[in-house]
Formats: sequence, C-alpha cells, structure tokens
Amino acid sequence: MDSNQISQDQIVVAQANFITRVYAWMSGALIITGIVAAWAAATPAVSQLIFGNKWAFYALIISELLTVVYLTSVINKIEAQTATLVFLIYAALNGLTMSVIFMIYTNASIASTFYITAGTFGAMSLYGYYTKKDLTSLGNMAFMGLIGIIIASVVNFFFQNEMLYWIVTYLGVLIFVALTAYDTQKIKRMGASVDDDGSDDVRKAAIMGALILYLDFINLFLYLLRLFGKRR
Repeated sequence: MDSNQISQDQIVVAQANFITRVYAWMSGALIITGIVAAWAAATPAVSQLIFGNKWAFYALIISELLTVVYLTSVINKIEAQTATLVFLIYAALNGLTMSVIFMIYTNASIASTFYITAGTFGAMSLYGYYTKKDLTSLGNMAFMGLIGIIIASVVNFFFQNEMLYWIVTYLGVLIFVALTAYDTQKIKRMGASVDDDGSDDVRKAAIMGALILYLDFINLFLYLLRLFGKRR
C-alpha cells in the first residue's frame, strides 16, 4: 500500500469519526429539545408563563436568536465547554418555544411526523455524505430560497394568505431537504481538515456542525408538521 493510499484512508477515518461526533451532539440536542417541549406542554404554569404573555414569548424568541448569534460569532474565542453549554441551552430554549406544537397537534401526528422527518433527514444525510457530486450550487440555491421564504413568511404574518402559507410550506420542505444534503457534505469536508485528537478545536467544530444539522432537522420537522400534523 503506497503513502497516498494510507493518507486517503486516514482522511476517510477522520471524516467518519468527525461526522459521528457531530451527529452525537445533534442527537443530544434534539433529545433535550423534545424533553423540554413535552415537559413545558404538560406543565400548565410553564405554558401559561410562555404563551399567556406575548412579551414573555417574544423575549424567549429573541433569547434564542441571540444565543445562536453569540455562539456562531465567538465560537473561535471561547472554551469548548462554554460552546457546548451555550449549544445545549439553545436546545432547551427551543424546546420551550416548540412546546406549543403539543397544544396544537395530536401526540400521534407529532410522533409520526418525527419519524417521517428522521427518515427523510437520514436519507438526505446519507446522500450528502456519499455522493461524489459537488452540492455547492444546490446549497447556494437552497440558501437563496431560504431567504425568500423568510421574507414571504414575514409578509404573510400580516396578510394571512392561505395560498402563500402553503407555497411557503412546500418550498420550506424542499429547501431544508436540499440543505440537509449540502450541509452534510460540507461537514464531511470539515472532517478532513481537522485532527482527530479530541482537542477543543475539534469539539467546537463538531458543535458548529451539530448546530447546523440541528437547525436543518428542526425546520424540516416543523414544515412537515404543517403537512402531516393533525390538529386537536
């Protein structure tokens, strides 16, 4: 076996180890979000505090946004433990806001939509990981589409147009399906450039990868819930 082959094998192993860490952190965050959401929905005092006062709800949303902005902007300057804590706090905050879905949709439809999301997400992740095709152009198109549906969602918040609602919903599913494949490929490439030594830098890179895929999963789930969720 020549040195080039050895080097290639090392890259493959490094990528596999890195993506495993990313998915472990992402899965942990999803579990935290689910537990907190179910707990908040089942605790009347917490639900009343969050949704009974619009200012409390808005403060929670703003806290989530600030947490993500903080983590992405200073991750290279903070300790790995701090980055991990901020990521898990964000997952918990997201669980509080997502508890509303337990009040709107039946538990059975939430569970079935979660399985659909997990299957779709898993299939697109596998595609992004193993495909030889460069998905950069797909990712750029999906990102532009994401900006478009954000703007459309803000506009529809005021106009409440049902047709626009469903257009945004279907486009949202397609966009996050595409982003899942693209982001997985991007994170795989990150794995080839980090040393598999368990250092803080590797852990922080894994946290950032987990945050990206976590957001893809959550958003895909929410858009699919619009399609498959059955209201109470």
